[in-house]
Amino acid sequence: MSNEIREESKQISFYEGEFLVKTLESEEELRQAYHLRHRVFAESLKWVPKVDDREEMDMYDLWGKTVGLIRDDGAVVGIARLLPSSGQFMLENEFGALLPDGYQIRKTSDTAEITRLAVDPEIQDRGLSSKMMLALLKGIYQWAVENDIRYYYLEVEHRFFRTLRALGFPCEMIGEPVILPPAGACSVAALYDMVRFDEENAIKKPRLLNWISSIETLQGEIISGRTSTYSNCERMGLVSAAV
Repeated sequence: MSNEIREESKQISFYEGEFLVKTLESEEELRQAYHLRHRVFAESLKWVPKVDDREEMDMYDLWGKTVGLIRDDGAVVGIARLLPSSGQFMLENEFGALLPDGYQIRKTSDTAEITRLAVDPEIQDRGLSSKMMLALLKGIYQWAVENDIRYYYLEVEHRFFRTLRALGFPCEMIGEPVILPPAGACSVAALYDMVRFDEENAIKKPRLLNWISSIETLQGEIISGRTSTYSNCERMGLVSAAV
């Protein structure tokens, strides 16, 4: 099953400022991603137990794809693992407590789940850290465009959920915030609709929409208008047409 899922997933790669945003493929890139996950989710947040090799891995890596933020020295400094609906979501298992009774999880081909979203905790410059998180969110957006995804599930701390909404990502909370063990983090499950993002920001934050829908290829070409395949922004003239 996992091989089939991996073959169907389309990859992304583009420059965002001094960073390369891409689907991680090589053994070294993935090793760095697992190490970064351990530093964030085991050592810092304490969401998962520490392991001797300091590489945080689980069964979802069999079918998940990781979008990474790579510095010019080759270091992976940001990650987001994306789970297609053809495999299980963490929301079906570890984070099921965040769902209200009777909630039916979407498991259609236009839906994926954002997991293990993080930037390097050693970066102390808050401005740079925020810039890196935005670059990762752009990678998540562009992966959805490339793979015909409209909906993303995500499970985050409540304070980060509020930050996402303030930035212009109109995520809708599913259920109420829950204190999750073992870290005791106040967490929420949410659904992120790409169409709503496109159409709301075309009016409210057009600069954000134009930025997130434009990429610089590895050959230096600027491609604009890469909005969700499900939205009508290009047809309505709300963003520049793809070139």
